[in-house]
Amino acid sequence: MDVAANIGMILIRITNAVVNTFVLIVILLLFAFGCYSMWDLGRIHSAASPQRYERYNPTAEGGGVSFEYLQSINPDVFAWLTVYGTNIDYPVVQGQDNIRYVNVSAEGRHSLSGSIFLDHRNSSDFSDFNSIFYGHHMESRTMFGEIAMFADGGYFDARRHGMLFFDGKEHGVEFFAFIHVDAHDGRIFRVNIEDESEQQVYLDLLMDIAVNAREDASVTVDDRIVLLSTCSPNSTNGRDILIGKITEKVQNDPFEEEISDNPIVNIPVIDELPGLWTRTSSRIRITIVASAFLLILLGVVLTYIRSTKESE
Repeated sequence: MDVAANIGMILIRITNAVVNTFVLIVILLLFAFGCYSMWDLGRIHSAASPQRYERYNPTAEGGGVSFEYLQSINPDVFAWLTVYGTNIDYPVVQGQDNIRYVNVSAEGRHSLSGSIFLDHRNSSDFSDFNSIFYGHHMESRTMFGEIAMFADGGYFDARRHGMLFFDGKEHGVEFFAFIHVDAHDGRIFRVNIEDESEQQVYLDLLMDIAVNAREDASVTVDDRIVLLSTCSPNSTNGRDILIGKITEKVQNDPFEEEISDNPIVNIPVIDELPGLWTRTSSRIRITIVASAFLLILLGVVLTYIRSTKESE
């Protein structure tokens, strides 16, 4: 009986040790996967940051030399788009189709955040009546991640202008409407509208379905309009679209003046806190993740040792 009892106790201890070890391995694997996922998400958001492209901005000091360098890296780069009061401040590319730049950066590298790109059916000189831009909706409020915020009337009212650089000079953009449509709405996602009567029908449609619109904006078939389209966070097949018209006059960026006159606006508000991770240097992020990993690992090991001793 004593021998059988001892064998039984040994088997129980072995089984308990195996189970504890297995649980420990699973916990460590899950934690490692979580750390990797967090690192990978931060990397994706970092790749989408407008700060990544600042050195290429043709309107910055330097006469556009850096922009020309970007074009030498990727000849598909042909314009620059800025929406005042947002993080939308990116080079624009155009591929042979609307798939190429979904997962490719403006530098021509693989990137899940993709690029801001013009519909391949549009003319790159923006001579078309309507031109459609596409960009990912990023939760970090990068790329076209802020387009959905124009559904708010106050946000829309405060952000009226932007800038579009092409053909070697700056052009103004006046945003006059925000709409929410289905991704398969062929009435909206059409280009090369040459007949003036159809152009007017198109304009009337945009204003009729607008969530927000400027009644004082004078838009006619003589204007060239741009549509900034992105996936809607509120519906599976929904698309949020900010619409503006190209103007010869370039308005000053009032938000840039506010930042220079009142540095306190640089302090992040609560809804900007998630973006702090992507703006933190890689060295600090690695230190935080490594410290968290060591603390959790220490806790798991101590728990394992204690449970093993209790089973003896």
